[in-house]
Amino acid sequence: MAQASYATTTGGQQVIILKEGTSQNRGREAQKNNIWAAKMVSELVKTTLGPRGMDKMLVDGMGDVTITNDGATILKEIDVQHPAAKMLVEMSKTIDNEVGDGTTSVVVLTGSLLQNAEELVDKGVHPTVIVEGYRKSARQALAILDEISIKVTPDDSATLEKIARTSMSSKLVSGDSNELSALLVKALLEVAEETPKEGFKVDLDNVKVEKKAGGSLKDTSFVKGIILDKEVVHSGMPKRIEKAKIALINSPLEIEKTEFDAKLDIKNPSQIQEFLDEETKMLKDMVDKISEVGSNVLICQKGIDDMAQHYLAKAGILSLRRVKESDMSKLARATGASIVTGVESLTKADLGYAGLVEERKIEEDKWTFVEECKNPKAVTVLIRGGTQRVIDEAERCVHDAVMVIKDVLEKPRIVGGGGSVEQELSSRVMEWASTLQGREQLAAEKFAEALESIPITLAENAGFDPLDIRVELRENHSNKKRIWYGVNVLGEGVVDLFKQDVIEPASVKEQIIKSATECACMILRIDDVIAGGSKGSMPPGSQGGMPPMPE
Repeated sequence: MAQASYATTTGGQQVIILKEGTSQNRGREAQKNNIWAAKMVSELVKTTLGPRGMDKMLVDGMGDVTITNDGATILKEIDVQHPAAKMLVEMSKTIDNEVGDGTTSVVVLTGSLLQNAEELVDKGVHPTVIVEGYRKSARQALAILDEISIKVTPDDSATLEKIARTSMSSKLVSGDSNELSALLVKALLEVAEETPKEGFKVDLDNVKVEKKAGGSLKDTSFVKGIILDKEVVHSGMPKRIEKAKIALINSPLEIEKTEFDAKLDIKNPSQIQEFLDEETKMLKDMVDKISEVGSNVLICQKGIDDMAQHYLAKAGILSLRRVKESDMSKLARATGASIVTGVESLTKADLGYAGLVEERKIEEDKWTFVEECKNPKAVTVLIRGGTQRVIDEAERCVHDAVMVIKDVLEKPRIVGGGGSVEQELSSRVMEWASTLQGREQLAAEKFAEALESIPITLAENAGFDPLDIRVELRENHSNKKRIWYGVNVLGEGVVDLFKQDVIEPASVKEQIIKSATECACMILRIDDVIAGGSKGSMPPGSQGGMPPMPE
């Protein structure tokens, strides 16, 4: 790598431009390095795309193993050093947070866009021309996508289940996708809120996902309420309460210590007993207050004193302590209770309602289930599976499925899956490219070719001949009535995937095209990489310090 610490003036004087140890990589060499790094990341995840994609085993420095085919998880777990490769990792994370699905597709498309751009650069096309051609092509592709996408009823359970099944078809849980998709759609529809102007809105904070090894994926359940990983605090308390009236308190049921030093003058032993009796009375008064307002379940964010536990048990009040703040908020949404600071301000109006509160044993732990809430705006999905690694991967699958259901609820437009929409966009962008002038036309054609990389990668991962599939796809998409023909990887080849219920949210495809184009264009525009050296590093052959000044 070229060193750039010194420059020489026309008079022959050496001047320090950059700090010692700094290196500079310019022009074609910089572009090739960046494109190469991005292509390597793309190749890394390429084989995981689709239902027939392979899994990756990731082992960290501590020896912990992650087995997954989720693009975002793979890129998050590997320690990427190259700055251009890091851009792809960040883009994948953004896609995961924004729409949840398409994390592998966006990296594959970016790699293909850069590979095609490199071919044009080698032929003498300037990167700026390619960038402009790519951006125009992306705008055209998004306009076509908007035109061909199909509007659906947002709360149509059947459509939402198909969307979820498609998302899970490439994951570990694909064998149980029918049951899981129905369960997740039910959960999302419970927390979705319809607004007159903006349609449905979904706050995913209200969907709690708990996981516990044991059983099988078929044992995964959905609760209209909250599951708390806490057990009842006292053995004398009831373990099951029906028609529960729930008090949520975020202050401790304990005698608080004063913030200043205090001294008590005790002259005889009876005064010690009076002092202890007064503490006990204060705790009993707290419990009496909870009992008076009609509460039979107490959930406390802080600690509960041993004596208070005793009185709560005598009063028959099921109690939990040290519950997380996030769970307290979810309980308030699910049960309609108000979170109260201090027992003295608790009233009947602050109580929430649940049909059943029960402590149950899940494997070796005891958890508390708050179920049958009156108007649950917070729900829980409990994932079960044979091993910890299975439920970890199942949790990632559930996240993707929940996100795509949310995408369709909020933006109810869908397209065909299996690479059908990418092939249709490729076909139409290729037609549109002929209307462009000059070298931008070449860039637009390369953009259209890059879109084909998605169905072709699906075909390769399924063991089909990519050349035969490409020819068959192009032939079908030349007919305007066959826009949803894509790759059915389960042995059927090129078929109408819409008829086979393989559908995806249009918003995911939109985000993939936008993000891949932006990332590819950003990498193409870099023609100079200046890397600062670590402290104390020096250019090869340099002794450090200032160069000698001319006499």
